[in-house]
Amino acid sequence: MPQNNQSVSISPYMSPDARIFVAGHNGMVGSAIVRKLHAEGYANLVRRSSAELDLRNQAAVAEFFAGERPDYVFLAAARVGGIIANSTRKGEFIYDNLMIQTNVIHNAYTFGVKRLLFLGSTCIYPKLSPQPIKEEYLLTGALEPTNDAYAIAKIAGIAQCRSYNDQYGTRFLSAMPNNLYGPNDNFDLTNSHVLPALLRKFHEAKVNGADTVTVWGSGSPLREFMHVDDLAEASLFLMNQSEETYSSLLSYEPAPALINVGSGQEVSIAELARMVKNAVGFDGQLVFDTSKPDGTPRKLADSSRLLNLGWRHRIDLKDGLRDAYSWFMKNCGSNS
Repeated sequence: MPQNNQSVSISPYMSPDARIFVAGHNGMVGSAIVRKLHAEGYANLVRRSSAELDLRNQAAVAEFFAGERPDYVFLAAARVGGIIANSTRKGEFIYDNLMIQTNVIHNAYTFGVKRLLFLGSTCIYPKLSPQPIKEEYLLTGALEPTNDAYAIAKIAGIAQCRSYNDQYGTRFLSAMPNNLYGPNDNFDLTNSHVLPALLRKFHEAKVNGADTVTVWGSGSPLREFMHVDDLAEASLFLMNQSEETYSSLLSYEPAPALINVGSGQEVSIAELARMVKNAVGFDGQLVFDTSKPDGTPRKLADSSRLLNLGWRHRIDLKDGLRDAYSWFMKNCGSNS
């Protein structure tokens, strides 16, 4: 793991023996949350792989909750992907995500879960949001067309958490992180996000002795990146807030039960490509294919509400890139 700059004190609202369900524990976000829970002394974790429990199956999820009765839920399970996957597999993205989150959120209510943290993405916000993006900008403009199906599913999850809180008195909070990366990321060139795709592209170019690497778009869009271990720490930080603070997050107007989780580490895609090039050690040239879409021009989250609670990201992007590439080499490098 990369070197951390400082520690974050997490108040122990959840008892050490609390029964905690991490939905999507094999994914990048879920596995990071599991690592952080173990590091903080939580051992009573409930986990199911997708082969063991299809979260899209309403009856199976109800049976699972009835049998396991978790106290807390981290909802990190999702169908995710980069710009290609989002724009070409919209049916899968909207169906799978709607089914997963609807079943988990509903059964968390039905079986008395104390708190649930629903994890989404800042792509829920309008394509041309004012910057930095505040939580209250949700539903104030048109979405980015290349990922609107995924975004609409996540917006529905936010609305479900809010609706259940209002009608049933549940304690469900939605957290929206920016662009994530780190261990257990998806490095598939067709389905992955921009950072892991670039890591693989530069690695393969280096291995094959290529002279150039082509990057989609102009390189001008700005993106905010955060190491997944920082998100895991923020997730526990939020879940472990006092009842007074947690209640204020749920009731916050004009954006109840919704909070951004950002690092503030914003770079252009061109600058990111140069940083990845250096981390991998590729000596060739960059080529930008301007015939390919850029996507949203800028997407910087306003995370001031979280920062005001005392949380700070700890992993610098340069250190995080080295960590991500090291993980890729140990786990995927031989297959490239």
